[in-house]
Order: sequence, then C-alpha cells, then structure tokens
Amino acid sequence: MKRTRVASLAAVAAIAALGLSACSGDGSGSGGSGGSGNEKKKVDIVQFVKHPSLDAANKGFQKGLKDNGIDAEIKEYNAQGEAANNAQIGSQVATSKSDLILAIATPSAQVLSQAVKNRPILFTAVTDPVDSQLVDSLEKPGKNVTGTSDANPVKEQLELLKQIDPDAKKIGIVYSSAEQNSKVQVDWAQDAASELGLTVETKAISASSEVSQAASSMNVDAFYVPTDNMVVASLESLLKVAENKKIPAIAAEGDSVKRGATATVGINYEKLGEQTGAMAAKVLKGEAKPEDMAVETQEEYDLYVNETSAKKSGIELPKELVEKAAEKY
Repeated sequence: MKRTRVASLAAVAAIAALGLSACSGDGSGSGGSGGSGNEKKKVDIVQFVKHPSLDAANKGFQKGLKDNGIDAEIKEYNAQGEAANNAQIGSQVATSKSDLILAIATPSAQVLSQAVKNRPILFTAVTDPVDSQLVDSLEKPGKNVTGTSDANPVKEQLELLKQIDPDAKKIGIVYSSAEQNSKVQVDWAQDAASELGLTVETKAISASSEVSQAASSMNVDAFYVPTDNMVVASLESLLKVAENKKIPAIAAEGDSVKRGATATVGINYEKLGEQTGAMAAKVLKGEAKPEDMAVETQEEYDLYVNETSAKKSGIELPKELVEKAAEKY
C-alpha cells in the first residue's frame, strides 16, 4: 500500500583508540563527474551511528551518485553514536579536501553545518532541518546545506495501530533526550494521539543500554518507535519487551519492521539515500547550489508488516492489512 504525503514538516583528527571508523574507497560509477575529464570527485560521508536504516541511506546515496554519473572517491566516518566522536570527526572533515559532504542523521548534520562553511553539505535522515537550524526554510535553505528529510507520517502510523488493536488506549515512546529529531517526533505523536483518542507515556534515555529498562517500566498498550538513532540501534531490546508484554510495536520506518516491529506506514531509507545522491550529483556537476535547492522528502510511503513477530506476541494482524502490505516478514 502506498500513501501520498499530504504535509511537509512545518553538534581534530579521528582517533583510532576512540574507534572512529574512517574507511575510504572509490566508486566505480558509470560516466564522469562534473568538471574536467574523468577526474573523480571526493566525497566525505559522516554517519552518526551504525544501524540498518542509516546504513541503507548510506548505500542508497552512493548508488544515487553512480546512477547520476558521478565517479566519486568516498571516505567514510562513523561517530558510533558518541557526541565526542562526532565533534572530532567534524573538526577533521572541516580540514579535508573533499568536494562535498554527506551528513547522515541530525547530530552529524548539526556539527558539520557549524564546522564547514566553504563546501556543499547534503544531509539525509534528518527529521526537521528547520527546527535543527540546518536551513532557513524547506523551500529556500539559504546556506551551503540542503538534503532530504525522513519526516514520517506519525498520524497515519498511529491510525495503523488503531486498526491492529482498536482497544489500545495508551502508547509508550522511548526516546533519546539528546536528539532534537526525537523530541520533534514525540511532539508530533502527542498531537496525533490526542486527535485519535490515545494518550502517550514517554521515557527519555541517555544511552542505548537504558532502552530495555525504560520500556519495561511502562504500562502501555503498544510502543511507538520513532526514528531515534539511539533507540533504533538497540531496537531488539525494546522489541523483546513488547513480545513479553504481548503488545504491538509500531515503527516509524520499514527497516525496523524487518527487524521485528509489528508494522508501519513508512519510508524506505535506501530510496531516500538515492534521492539525496541525485541531489548531490546536481551540485557536483555545477547544475545547482544547496542554498537554492529545496529540502526534499519521500513522497510516498509503503505499508510494512511482520507476521512472524506479531504471532510471537499473540497479535492477529487484520487480513486486509497483510494483503495490502508492500513488504511482509
């Protein structure tokens, strides 16, 4: 099932001892890049933490570059979800000689937008780039930064919960208190829940190790899992709690359903990455400037269901949902 989105959404060198991942490789895209001859463009990719959704966005971005004729020399960095690592990577990338930088997730985008003013920065997997102070507006970024937002259709996702469990009254949300994008999604969920006659209980965490305990402490009818990097990195621990409580876990995106969440109407991060790669290719070819490129979102959403995990939790998914699902696990 696909749904059309009807609304836009209105924070030194890398040190091996810290485990910073900085691996380089070259892309073998078809055709040449913009500029002289077949000279490779240099692209730095900075990813805040490793988990399947952000990994998929990274993969899609590199594919998007190749598909749009950019032969890029890629250097990758991963902050492993640590603010100190993130800041150090930002300082290193600020002195690099890359032609363009990709920031994956809000914390990396915020650090890089402050550290680098003389090169184009594209971001992806950022929920609210205006609230995160990355751009002046979605339509006219006005700076050297633009990209794609992973703003998710929260109301549709909570409506999905009502279809799965019409008796559900209270949803629980575990989120990282340090992630601005997560705070935004909690606000959206609270607004949508109010419209749907639901209440919301939240638990803020400061480390992935706290996810299981926070979830276990909640007396709720279902969990909602936002695109929170810290929570998604430890998703299985939350899903185990949901299974023990015999309640559904509605995710904000498809990769989390593949990992065991019950269902979602959500974005495809690899496709979002490809979309970002296509934007970056235009910049590298000199066809566009970030300050003039509107922030893009994924226009359509897919329905994902996980019948296997639902059965483990004693949840019977409505037949019509299963039949309409674009992806079933």
